[in-house]
Amino acid sequence: MAQNSINALNRGQNMNKKNTKKLYNDFPNLYKQHKLSIMESCMPWGFDCGDGWFNLIYDLSKKISDIAPECEVVQVKEKFATLRFYVNGYNDENDNLINEAEELSGRTCEICGDTETAKIRGDGWLSTLCDKCAMIK
Repeated sequence: MAQNSINALNRGQNMNKKNTKKLYNDFPNLYKQHKLSIMESCMPWGFDCGDGWFNLIYDLSKKISDIAPECEVVQVKEKFATLRFYVNGYNDENDNLINEAEELSGRTCEICGDTETAKIRGDGWLSTLCDKCAMIK
């Protein structure tokens, strides 16, 4: 499983279909822009990050859905080894939640979700990886 995730991460592919479907199904209002065209939103591209951040994104999605049900996600991706989570409908509360999740992603392996040894690594292309996944990559 980890090797498949590493291969996907190296090719710049999205989160796996099972995790993507769970996020879309559990938070249909938050992720409704995934049905729009790529001219209207970046969500049709899916979640442009590894499966290791699934729980982080799921927890953030739950919190935002509870406090700002009108909020819609425009894009979710990795950039400079950390999560980027862009929404329409910012307010101070969900902005703080997003900032916390983005900061936590820098200590969460993007491949396996480990938080014990994960850190930002790389000389050119940066990734947040744990010791084990860094050795495989």
